[in-house]
Amino acid sequence: MQENVPVSDVTRHVLVLPDRDAADEVAGELPARFPVTEEPQLVRDALAGEDDAEDAQWLVVVEDPDHRLDPAALNELAEEYEGWLEAP
Repeated sequence: MQENVPVSDVTRHVLVLPDRDAADEVAGELPARFPVTEEPQLVRDALAGEDDAEDAQWLVVVEDPDHRLDPAALNELAEEYEGWLEAP
């Protein structure tokens, strides 16, 4: 029987990427390089006041309820695609 985990105990990593293509590639790389248990979510993050898709960053959101993912390694992956790991 699986116990319910309080929301505060769930770790969520957010990788910020410059465009949709980079976010798609990072989301595809994650399962090959890290022990992710859920599919990463892609989220468009438009800059304040901007409607143009070219002015949007893309976020790759990765749930890590077991705290198994190394933030430094996630940041290195994001940096390979000109992005970064958002600080918690």
